Amino acid sequence: MTDEYIHFVTTGGTIDKDYVTRRGTRNFTIDDPAVERILESIAPEPNFDYAVESVMKKDSLDTNADDRQKIREACREAPGKNVVVTHGSDTMVETAAELDCEKTIVLTGAAKPQRMTDSDAAFNVGMAVGAVQSLDDGVYVAMSGRVYERDEVEKREDGQFVRK
Repeated sequence: MTDEYIHFVTTGGTIDKDYVTRRGTRNFTIDDPAVERILESIAPEPNFDYAVESVMKKDSLDTNADDRQKIREACREAPGKNVVVTHGSDTMVETAAELDCEKTIVLTGAAKPQRMTDSDAAFNVGMAVGAVQSLDDGVYVAMSGRVYERDEVEKREDGQFVRK
């Protein structure tokens, strides 16, 4: 693998959600990985090789220790050294704390589903792509217009990711 290769590990979360309204109720499904749609929309095509691996399709509030182990294994087994993990924002920091390997891993997600026109999904994925190619080995979170090392970030109640 070259340094231009990025392995995307998708886990579900808001970025992949699709809300369905039926008879006054609003339900959601975890759709196909949003990162595929985002990357396919880039014109001209991305100037890097990539693959997308879907590990699970869960709301991050339902993510447990076994799920985090699956994410950790997917990152370790990913070809190349650059890994972007799309993840729900509610427990992204907790998952980041449990990842470790000699690669550059950047977690990202979205406050609104990628399918919504005012979603931050494409912006955050773009940040993660730039970060994963620029940073040294380690685990990072790319959200709210910033990139943080995993142990220096927290999510506030208003949804913003900030330095601890």
